[in-house]
Amino acid sequence: MRGLPVVILAVLLCQPAPVRAQDRAGNQTLPPPPLTPRQSATASPAAATQAPAQAQAQAQAEQPVVAQAQTATPAPTQATPAPASPTAVENAPPAPPPQPAAHDAPAQPEQAAPASSAATAQSAAPETPPPPAIDMTLIHSVIATALQFLAPRTLEPHSSRDFTLWGLGSVTALDPSLAFDARGADIRLLLGQTPILSRVAPPADDSEQWAQLATDFLDSARQHSSAVASASREELLQAFFDELFNHLDPYSRYIGPSSATTDRQARVGGEADAGLTLTQSGPHIVIASINANGPAWAAPLDTGERLIAVNKRPTAGQSAETVREWLRGAPDSLLSLRLQAPGKRTIRTVTLRRAKVPPETVFAFASGSIVVLRITSFSADTAEELSQYLDQAVQDKHLRGLIIDLRGNRGGVLQQAMTAAALLLDRGVAAITSGRDPQANHIWAVEGGDMTNGLPIAVLVDGRSASAAEILAAALADHRRAVVIGSATLGKGLVQTVAQLPDEGELFVTWSRVIAPLQWPLQGLGVMPQICTSLGALETGRAMRDLAAGQLDNQPAVAASRAARYPVPVSRIMAIRRACPAALGTDTDLSVARDVLEHDAWYKTALAAIPDEAAPLAPAPTNAAPAIPDVLPASLPAAALPAAPSQPAQSAP
Repeated sequence: MRGLPVVILAVLLCQPAPVRAQDRAGNQTLPPPPLTPRQSATASPAAATQAPAQAQAQAQAEQPVVAQAQTATPAPTQATPAPASPTAVENAPPAPPPQPAAHDAPAQPEQAAPASSAATAQSAAPETPPPPAIDMTLIHSVIATALQFLAPRTLEPHSSRDFTLWGLGSVTALDPSLAFDARGADIRLLLGQTPILSRVAPPADDSEQWAQLATDFLDSARQHSSAVASASREELLQAFFDELFNHLDPYSRYIGPSSATTDRQARVGGEADAGLTLTQSGPHIVIASINANGPAWAAPLDTGERLIAVNKRPTAGQSAETVREWLRGAPDSLLSLRLQAPGKRTIRTVTLRRAKVPPETVFAFASGSIVVLRITSFSADTAEELSQYLDQAVQDKHLRGLIIDLRGNRGGVLQQAMTAAALLLDRGVAAITSGRDPQANHIWAVEGGDMTNGLPIAVLVDGRSASAAEILAAALADHRRAVVIGSATLGKGLVQTVAQLPDEGELFVTWSRVIAPLQWPLQGLGVMPQICTSLGALETGRAMRDLAAGQLDNQPAVAASRAARYPVPVSRIMAIRRACPAALGTDTDLSVARDVLEHDAWYKTALAAIPDEAAPLAPAPTNAAPAIPDVLPASLPAAALPAAPSQPAQSAP
């Protein structure tokens, strides 16, 4: 099998990240092709020095798409600030409630109550129970790490003061009787109109002091509000970051420890096992599929075989779920499988070692002389899976074309999309990412050779295709390497980087926007297909008849999308997308793709809709703060990627 192609990554003005962070990718389980740094030809020598591409620390928590922007192979510098001990919280006592005035009797002169009576009344008054204890030291550490991570990376510049005051809006959201006054030199917490805590505002960019201020105010709010006191530590942090990110783009977000752990396992694999999917067939446990990422892939076993025993434990009478649990264990531990092929009496033993197995994301099946490769997301080993299936497919001398199905793919690891593009492109720029942080400025250039030797390719997309999926589709289309079929995609062209926080939660932060090879922005626009199938059966039939006659009906919309340059007004985005509105994919997409691949003239007509100018290596993106582009309403949910990317990011999910 051929080795993966080379992905050349030009990193502009790279510097090590100050905290443990990673691009929306996770650990690079897949040995990626070497990414060789290359300096832009037009970058100023004083301003842009060539440096090895570095991978951001995977905490990112992947989305998608979104896409987490992952850079390269060397281990990243990881320096998470140690949790600082908070200073003592100074809480002013609450003001006593006003006494109701008597309206049915004349006012009487005040008389001092006897000391004994006052003491009795005081002892009889109910005491407010203290709020349950939570770890405010950990809250301080999480907020301090987040502020330090956010400051240099957001698309627009914001200070630690901005982030903190936005996040403290969560206190008012939890209890509307609490409010903040930041109009003067002091920051004050108010209960109604009564100040209960005041602090001198620190310097705007002092992340440590603002983290301490946030911790003090959250603790004070807990002392004076039962609604805030009833929130757990996780709920308090979630509310803080939700309010903070309400002021940024739709894809930046905080994910708590439990969800972050699940997300990480989805990207790089959870507990070690064999990479087998089992099913019940009568009384037998049968191998249903073999994960191309797992240790069983290279072992001498096949689908359909009966699993007789696992480490000498008979599977007879056991459920498939129970036997799946037997397959799990410590990484690198031995696993002995007794197998019986269908129709044979011989029982053989296969021994392998368990490994963490990222979920399988590429699925293949043959349809006559065409192979369909469905990519459900971009995880740590997606490009490796794709490479294996391509290597098998091209062995068929009767193969006429490939269909790459990206419908419903919400993105994931950006580098995996770039490596997938490198498998199908001879050379060229696959994408450009541009942001305020120098490490976000990348030129993703690929070389290494097309594994398929120019075999015709159709790419299927729909309104759910996002982030890394859109980046792959745009790269193949802009290089006239594939015909895109379906509907306008989601339009998530923002990349997230991820920080793992001291509480084991993760912070997804949008730090760059994606520019396609022909220099148009993905954000908002999405990928406009050459052949649109979302206008109904009649319009699709008419488009195919016109295609057979040498005319591409959607050519004006394709040309308009490629001519767009950032920033694109929302009105212009909507006008372009109206030509092929986003929709869910149908079986019609596959039928159209087969027809196009089986007719060389149709395929060439569709390819010709893409302008033939290849994008040169762009000059170094400016480090000035760019404005956040307009975002269409169809954005990814918080838990997806970029992606963002993502949803996110990657999400980027």
